[in-house]
Amino acid sequence: MPLSRRDLLTRGGAAGLGIVLAGSTDVVFGRTAGAAPVNPASRGAQLVPDPKGVLDLPRGFRYTVLSEAGQPLKSGGGAVPGKHDGMSTFRRGTDTFLVRNHEQGSDAEFPVVAPASHTYDPSAKGGCSTLQVDAKGQLVAERVSLGGTAVNCAGGPTPWGTWLTCEETETNSALKTHGWVFEVDPLDEDRNAEPTPLTGLGRYPHEAVAVDPVTGYLYLTEDASGPLGLFYRFRPNSPLGGYGSLRDGGTLEAMWVPGLASDDLSSVVEPGTVFGDVQWVPVPDPLATTVSTRKQFRYAANPTGQRITRSRKLEGCWFGSDEVYFVASYARAESAGRHEGQVWRYDPRAGTVELYLRFEPGGRFDGPDNITVSPYGGGVILAEDGDGEQYLIAAGPDKGQQPVAFARNALNDSEFAGVTYDERIKTLFANIQTPGLTLAITGPFERYLSPYFRP
Repeated sequence: MPLSRRDLLTRGGAAGLGIVLAGSTDVVFGRTAGAAPVNPASRGAQLVPDPKGVLDLPRGFRYTVLSEAGQPLKSGGGAVPGKHDGMSTFRRGTDTFLVRNHEQGSDAEFPVVAPASHTYDPSAKGGCSTLQVDAKGQLVAERVSLGGTAVNCAGGPTPWGTWLTCEETETNSALKTHGWVFEVDPLDEDRNAEPTPLTGLGRYPHEAVAVDPVTGYLYLTEDASGPLGLFYRFRPNSPLGGYGSLRDGGTLEAMWVPGLASDDLSSVVEPGTVFGDVQWVPVPDPLATTVSTRKQFRYAANPTGQRITRSRKLEGCWFGSDEVYFVASYARAESAGRHEGQVWRYDPRAGTVELYLRFEPGGRFDGPDNITVSPYGGGVILAEDGDGEQYLIAAGPDKGQQPVAFARNALNDSEFAGVTYDERIKTLFANIQTPGLTLAITGPFERYLSPYFRP
């Protein structure tokens, strides 16, 4: 059954309230000690039009185009692949490394071309590339790290410093099976040779994955329909074991929320609604040898199957502030309710799931996709993949404030993706999927701190 906010006071005071909406980057990025807090009435200032027509940002912020699809790779060896998607940052010394997905099928204009040793399926055109950025934010190297995978959409970083890239497909080629997660090491290219699918994580249209740094459990989203997709948990046999440990297998489970009568997350309307007693049901056949994983549970064509909780368009997933944030991009057909985006957060310690944010039909924003959580302890940035204009959307923990636009794609109507923040060099990275741009955004992040936030 849903828990009230009063119930949640017993598990952590204000930090446990699951406050829903925030006003701007003020909340999301924090400020250094001694800087004056921003007047809350001034939050969400109008974005400044970019004279180059690429990216509109708040006053005082600026961007650099680090990489563009079709241009020569910085380190040589072909062209930058296209359709940039999920991405995260990693560190070595003073440099930052970005691993970037390429969500490409067989019709790719700029396919991923990797050495044969780093190619899983020669007939597939997706994969990952790695960018090396110095302390000044300058691109110094760029290379392909994984090829021969298909429709690499999102993914997620691991606590041991690697990237998990997800294939958003369950269609096999004549040569290989697809619908897997692969591990990419941003710092050691030798480890990326002989790409090996992490079969324990299941074969289905993967979107994103987040790893709990305490338990080592993985949480994964599925973007699928007919029937709708699931939210999964993977309990590895070798938790937090470092590179390659996920090949040891484990148990794949799907989330069931007994208190949700409709078994469909879209039916929940009120942000702040919390469900307790979340249960995890083992997936009978994670390899989907005869039937898709989501079809192994109850739906119209399988009325006697185990009940399970579903959602349309499960997309981004990120671990932060001791919780797992996951996104439903929209709900229309096939769904119990309608919305233009939900953000949920699962508390693995309490076993509760809360509707953190909901976009109403007809509102300013729609179609949230990739997500990152502020390293300062509260708030998120969402990459929009909706209708019309596309934004990076800032939301944080202050009660009663509305999400605001942090950036606008002034170039075209293509989606944002791969949003990720590097605290060390105070840079927010993001992609515009088409024509394939990777952007580095800098500015006075350190000026902003909500006087109301309680970590």
